[in-house]
Order: sequence, then structure tokens, then C-alpha cells
Amino acid sequence: MKSIRETPKAKWLLPAVLFLASQTVSMFGSMLVSFAITWELTLSTSSGKVMMISVLCSCLPQVLISPLGGVWADRYNRKVLIIASDLFIAVATLVLAYFLFSGYEALWLVYLVLTVRSAGQGIQSPAVQAIVPQMVPQQQLTRFNGITSTLQSIISLAAPAAGGLILSALGFTWSLLVDATTAILAIVIMLFLRVQPYERKQASLTLFHDLKEGMLYVKRDAVISTVLKFFGAYILLLTPAIFLTPLLVERTFGSEVWRLTANELSWSIGTLAGGAFVSIWGGWKNKIVTMSFGALWFGLMFGLMGIAGNFTFYLALMVVAGLFMPLMATASTVLIQETTEPMFMGRVFSLWSMISNLVAPAGMLVYGPLADRIPVQWIMVGSGALLAALGVWLLGKRSLAASEAHGNAAPYHPTGEDAAGSPSVLPDEGSGL
Repeated sequence: MKSIRETPKAKWLLPAVLFLASQTVSMFGSMLVSFAITWELTLSTSSGKVMMISVLCSCLPQVLISPLGGVWADRYNRKVLIIASDLFIAVATLVLAYFLFSGYEALWLVYLVLTVRSAGQGIQSPAVQAIVPQMVPQQQLTRFNGITSTLQSIISLAAPAAGGLILSALGFTWSLLVDATTAILAIVIMLFLRVQPYERKQASLTLFHDLKEGMLYVKRDAVISTVLKFFGAYILLLTPAIFLTPLLVERTFGSEVWRLTANELSWSIGTLAGGAFVSIWGGWKNKIVTMSFGALWFGLMFGLMGIAGNFTFYLALMVVAGLFMPLMATASTVLIQETTEPMFMGRVFSLWSMISNLVAPAGMLVYGPLADRIPVQWIMVGSGALLAALGVWLLGKRSLAASEAHGNAAPYHPTGEDAAGSPSVLPDEGSGL
């Protein structure tokens, strides 16, 4: 069987473009509806308690189901999982729209739909990340993920505007139908997608066994375990910049709406430009050095933002900081994709997803109350200094880059049933449904 690395450009480019198109369409609809639901709950209830419950319903199910999603992504056809989860989310959204059209309105129904959507994303996310190396040659992974990051930045700019326009012109219920429509369109595109096969885990083993094997694999692999540890600390220290900068702007420069809008737009503009740059440049060969430099740069930018006395200078720092977000995201994602054995890809990215969705909310349990006791500027300076220290720590691990390329590490030897002699892998059904 021909490796994806040996596949001519004409063979892999079209499937990769189709996949990118399907995920862009799906992401746009999901983000649009997320804004619409948040705004609808805000305008109709004006309740902090309601918003807290909605956030929990949007985050916790994805965190809890991600390990299962990772196991499924390694056991079964990843293309089918992506299609099924999109369909699952679309049906849930249509059910909510049906009840609203019928005149039945209840908060519990919105909470239920948020929970279902979050669970679907917990299944879909590991499969989406894990399927990319099946379609894209290793030497093109950085550019592909850079393009993905650019499209995400574009969507983050367009979705709020489109959501506000649809919500004001057509109403909340019709905005739900937009998400269902984009999900169905994404499914149709995926149906025409052909994916290179890979060796997958035998489905007869227990879920607990597969989860255990995934954890042992991560623990054994020095590169992956280091990246995940770094990623968790990085997200924790990035949390003040994600959630507290609006508060910093309001307290330091003024509470005008245009200032808060400029704060959000400056970050999005930076990430958009950074994603475009990474997709063209391709990044440094040593991904660990790239991540180290990114953490050091973030630390410097956040520290300067904390002491900035001029709003224009603050916004400029925000743009420059945003430039490096795609570089960090792309380098870490590609490093995982290049290093992880295909049969463990889903489980590794499920841990990645859990970290992404759990660390930041947990961090806010500390940062939120702390921001009411000390100036936000101090928190920004402190987190910036720790981020810089984290970059220095990772730089000391740069020798691990020698084992980045998949296949350089010693092969993994499973325990338990696999070690006893039963067949451990089966060929994936590729593009078949």
C-alpha cells in the first residue's frame, strides 16, 4: 500500500481541499449558532446563572466524552465518525428549531441541545485532527494547518457579524436552521472524500483497555508527553489574555463599546495575518524551538500589555501577540501529527481536546476572583513572566526534535490482550461508509 508521503500531489490535494471545505462550512455554522444562542440567552434572561449553566453545558460534555471519541477514532472509520457527529449535531439543532417554531420555549431544552452539541464535538474533534495525516503528506502538514488556522481566524471575524445580522433580521429560530444547513452541506462534501487507509485497533478489545493503552503510549513517548505538559501549562497561562483583557481595557482605558470591539478585532486581525504567514512560510523545521520562541514572545507581549499606558500601543501589542497564535497552534499540532503512530492518533488528540476545554475554565476559577482583588495588569505581567519561563524550559527540551518524525521512535508494544498474540490491527475501510 502506497504511503501518503509517496502519493503524487494530484492524488492528495483534492481530498485535502474537500476536507478543508467541509470543516470550514461546518465550523462557520457551529460558531454562528453558538453566538446566536449566547446572545439570545443574554437578551431574554439577563441572568448570570443562566449563562453559567449554558457554559457548563457547552464545555463539560465535550471534556467527558473526548476520551471515548479518541478510542473510537482509533478503532473505526474516522470519516464515518465525522459525518455521524455532524449529523447528530444537526438533528439536535433541528429538534430545538421544531419546538421553537411550534411555540414551545423552555430553558431546559436549550441546555439539552447545548449538551448534545458539545458531546458531538467531543466525538468529532479527535477524528478531525487524526484524519489529517491520512490525507496530507508530512512535509505539507505545517502549511495545511496554517491554512486551517487562517480560515478559523476569518470565521471568527465573520461568524459574529453574520450571527448578529441573521438574529436581528430573521430571529433566533431561523439562525438554528443555518447551522443545520451548513452541517448537511459539510456531510455531502465529506461523502465524496477519499481517505488513505491506515492500520487501526481491533474493535473487539474493551474501551477501558484501549484507554489504558493510549495513556501508556503517551507516557512512553517523550515528545508527546512533553508537548502535552507544555500545552496544558501554556493554556493555563494564556487564560488571562483570553478572558481578562476586556476587563483590563474597561478598567484602564475606558468602558466605551468601541474600545472592547477594537480589543477583540486586534487579536483576530493578528491571528488572521499570522495564519496566512505560516501557510506561506511553513515554519521552522524544529517545532519545539518554534513553540519555545512563541511562548517567549507571548510572555514579552503580555507583560508589555500589562504596563501599556496608551490604548493605541496596547492594541498594537495585541495584534503582534495574535500573529504568533497560529505559529504556536500549527507547530504543536503538526508535531503531534508527525510523531504519533496512526493507531493512537485519536486518543492522543482526545487528551489534547480535554486539555483545551478543561484547563482554561479551571484557570478562570482562580483568575476571576483574583482579578477582583488585584489589578488585572499585575496578572498579565505575572502570566507573561511565567510564559517566558515556560518557553525557556521547553527550549531545554529541543534535543527531542531528533525523534519528531514518525517512525524514528521504537515501535510500541501493547500490553494485555494484544501482547498475548491476538491480532492488534486491522486495515481501515478508507473511504467506504
